[in-house]
Amino acid sequence: MTATPVSRRPLGRTDLAVSPVAMGCWAIVGDATWGAQDESDAIAAIHAAIDCGVNFLDTAEGYGAGYSEQILAKALKGRRDQVVIGSKVSPNHAGTFADLAKACEDSLKNLATDYIDLYHLHWPNRSVPVGQILADFGKLREQGKIRAFAVSNFGKGDLAELLEHGRCEVNQLPYSLLWRVAEQEIVPLCRANDISVTCYSPIMQGLLTGKFHSADEVPEGRARTRLFAKTRPQARHDEPGAESETFAALAEIGRIAADLGKPMSQVALAWLIHQPGVASVLVGARDAAQMAENAAAMHLSLDRETLARLDAATAPLKAKFGTNPDMWQSGANTRYR
Repeated sequence: MTATPVSRRPLGRTDLAVSPVAMGCWAIVGDATWGAQDESDAIAAIHAAIDCGVNFLDTAEGYGAGYSEQILAKALKGRRDQVVIGSKVSPNHAGTFADLAKACEDSLKNLATDYIDLYHLHWPNRSVPVGQILADFGKLREQGKIRAFAVSNFGKGDLAELLEHGRCEVNQLPYSLLWRVAEQEIVPLCRANDISVTCYSPIMQGLLTGKFHSADEVPEGRARTRLFAKTRPQARHDEPGAESETFAALAEIGRIAADLGKPMSQVALAWLIHQPGVASVLVGARDAAQMAENAAAMHLSLDRETLARLDAATAPLKAKFGTNPDMWQSGANTRYR
């Protein structure tokens, strides 16, 4: 099967260019959040991604304690040169260069590759001067172990501090039709500095597929974001949530998708692809068919009227959550700065 031609988008100021849809590789490990996963289905999903024109694959050392990276290695045997790999190092492994170098070597071994295209700091490490972090990732780049430095979950304050000392090429953020907080402060700062935004949880852990019609239908492991009430069993915030507003928005998005004759998930992904500053949308897939459906969003063009309807449907949620991008923790406990 030949990959469908897809326009590529640059990452920051690098020469890396990626497809507007990327495959996020957390769910393929099969864990308490996502449920059991057959490895052959995971590999088939990765192959389907490439065959559909997706060239960007996102993983992390923390996804299944390296198992996600190992699955990628199996799937990419003989195809490494066809893709851009993004992986992430945990902040506790970025305290010293020795720790960072070991984590990078472990990921390289898991991935069975000599280099990682885009290496992210998964969350800020505020116990280490940002200048040191930049210098340490710079050493990895000089050694040819990574091609570009990126961050994930950097809020306005952390990103502004980083920019005082250097730069990153990408900021990976939670961003979807239901979670638009990044638009308030972070995306404008990224755009002003040629930092690409990549979006995780773009279908909000399945909510934007339309398969859940009430909050009570959502599995506990997924009903823990600030969209849901603090009384939900795994919630880590102290807010009332926005369950009625969320499902009202979902109903309207469903109507818009029906008018277009497209799956809700594709419409949600296409909306993100249309947003300023977004380079790629990281969406998970458990099998080849699911990946092919997700990849089709790259070819869905939304007109101004549709974009306006989707904006109006989710504007109340955007207003409700203010400027705290943390989907899971609120107030003094937010991990963003």
